[in-house]
Amino acid sequence: MSRKIRIMVAKPGLDGHDRGARVLARCFRDAGFEVIYTGCHQTPEQIAAAAIQEDVDLVGLSCLSGAHRYLFPRVVELLREQGASDITVIGGGIIPEQDFPLLKDAGLKAIFTPGATLEEIVAWVRENVGPQG
Repeated sequence: MSRKIRIMVAKPGLDGHDRGARVLARCFRDAGFEVIYTGCHQTPEQIAAAAIQEDVDLVGLSCLSGAHRYLFPRVVELLREQGASDITVIGGGIIPEQDFPLLKDAGLKAIFTPGATLEEIVAWVRENVGPQG
């Protein structure tokens, strides 16, 4: 018997606009995934530590403040440093397309911006992420 995919939705940095992250967390739950929502104003260190402690399969990062160029790669870097590079990291929010290569090179597996449908995001998770345990 396999377990459900475990997803953490996190808001790194000073960005306090979390409506989209909350909608996504609820969508993931309704799709049958286990969901942990960290709330706003999390540091990359807090997010990486919580992802490892909660044994998640996926971390979904949301940023609307423009700090994604530093915050998202830092989370991936911390996960790698702590031996958790098997945790998939995706990002979303207000992210200019010209930043996609930088984020993908840093280890993010997908980036979803406004206009991406909830169905599209759930389908991506189902196709690309499996329970690690």
